[in-house]
Amino acid sequence: MNDTSMQNSETKGVSRRRFITGTGSLLGAAAIAGHAPRAWADVRAVAAPIGSGAHVPVLVVGTGYGGSVAALRLAEAGTDVHMVEMGMAWDTPGADGKIFANTTRPDDRSFWLRTRTKQPLSNFLGFPLDKDVNRYTGILDAEEFGGITVYQGRGVGGGSLVNGGMAVTPRRENFGAILPTVNAAEMYSTYYPRANSGLGVTTIDPAWFDSVDCYQYARVGRKHAQRSGFPFLFVPAVYDWDYMKQEAAGTVPKSALDGEILYGNNHGKKSLQKTYIDRIRATGRVTISPLHKVTTVTPAPGGGYTVLIDQLDTGGRTTATKTVTADKVFFAAGSVGTSKLLVGLKATGALPLLNDEIGRGWGDNGNVMCGRANHLWDPTGKVQSSIPTGGIDNWDAGGAFAEIAPLPTGIETWASFYLSITKNPHRARFTWNAAAGKAELDWRTAWKQPSIDAAKTIFDKINQKEGTIYRTDLFGVYKIWGDHLTYHPLGGAVLDKATDNYGRLHGYSGLYVIDGALIPGNTSVNPFVTITALAERNIERIIATDL
Repeated sequence: MNDTSMQNSETKGVSRRRFITGTGSLLGAAAIAGHAPRAWADVRAVAAPIGSGAHVPVLVVGTGYGGSVAALRLAEAGTDVHMVEMGMAWDTPGADGKIFANTTRPDDRSFWLRTRTKQPLSNFLGFPLDKDVNRYTGILDAEEFGGITVYQGRGVGGGSLVNGGMAVTPRRENFGAILPTVNAAEMYSTYYPRANSGLGVTTIDPAWFDSVDCYQYARVGRKHAQRSGFPFLFVPAVYDWDYMKQEAAGTVPKSALDGEILYGNNHGKKSLQKTYIDRIRATGRVTISPLHKVTTVTPAPGGGYTVLIDQLDTGGRTTATKTVTADKVFFAAGSVGTSKLLVGLKATGALPLLNDEIGRGWGDNGNVMCGRANHLWDPTGKVQSSIPTGGIDNWDAGGAFAEIAPLPTGIETWASFYLSITKNPHRARFTWNAAAGKAELDWRTAWKQPSIDAAKTIFDKINQKEGTIYRTDLFGVYKIWGDHLTYHPLGGAVLDKATDNYGRLHGYSGLYVIDGALIPGNTSVNPFVTITALAERNIERIIATDL
């Protein structure tokens, strides 16, 4: 179905079949549609991408939270920086006039180099949702390993492009279990506030929350949680609440209220493009090369490092291979990207002095999802904001924190949907498969059972109190739990193990890790504020001592 026919069908109302084949969500829910025009194949990269033979003082591999913090602070300190990003720039509208695809109508822009969508919510009412798409360097990577699918953002801005924007600082009493070698007093007095300011974190107006239709689903979730004795928390976010109020009033183009999130948000969300990266560009000291992938890093004969970089086209094909020299290299390709790259560099002899902690300590932040079928007197609303604002905290008693997540389908579903973050003890390891020439992860799906058990401490009690049941049609046939995925990969180059206590890789001077790979598997809440704050801490020390 093309965009025009989709719009025509919407004017005629929503049939059951239309709902099944056109529903969508975020943070674990998505929908399907047919192919759309390919005008976005010409999405431009920034001018003058890095050239072969170039020498740069600092090369940052990745443009997500850690990489953006490092690039900004280094530039402010007077250092020239080049950032390499495997994904696209996402700065040019497609044929529909929008940069990002709608969550309810995924198209080629939606997935990274897949010929079939792999949506977090895979089924509805017994019908599979995934469809064929054209292979394209889209925004969401569903990377499959043996026992888990890891969802990651692809593009300038990394995971900030595709996450739900829930900007949560962990409770201080939990911090010692997250990063035991980091001074909590410094983090909570200096670096968490700095991160929250830099990210533009704010909290919804509670009075508006209580009055607006688009958060009816969250109010139902709050009511059910509180009636079962669980505390409901307003969760900060990186959305422009004034813009969302205008969306609700109908005075600006809809974004969160049009379900946009999983494949990017066209208006109100303050992704890194609008915060750290906007400030990075203003320094005049940072350049960015999208559609460039680092493949090898080796010590250069004259000092520094020789870096091989593949330039990609929008079909994922290598169009050029470039050799660049960098005095210092910051690995910021995300937990999975950084871990895979370092494991390969060690195993193939490019960086043989990396220690045996490389690849270890990887976790899924205890992610597990579920849905509940509410009674008819508890509707959750036809219009649902795609930005979650509420959570249920049972961390101390049951080891779970749950987002009350939206299902913005455009019709009433009487369903409550949740993404839980749990105290899961299991940690996996990346290793190098020489025969296949790639890194592999030894996660096992059975390791999700502690996450399910922790989530059940919340939802079994709510179901018993409300007389409701779990949904069994969202993740397969008669399957309650979304235990096959994570949105929050962490670890693989753990702080003070694979690196020193500030992210310097053991064995090599001038190589650093500055992303979620440093955090050993769990943050007790959504992790991006902690990743940002840790990067702020580490880069401050590195600038003071290493430059």
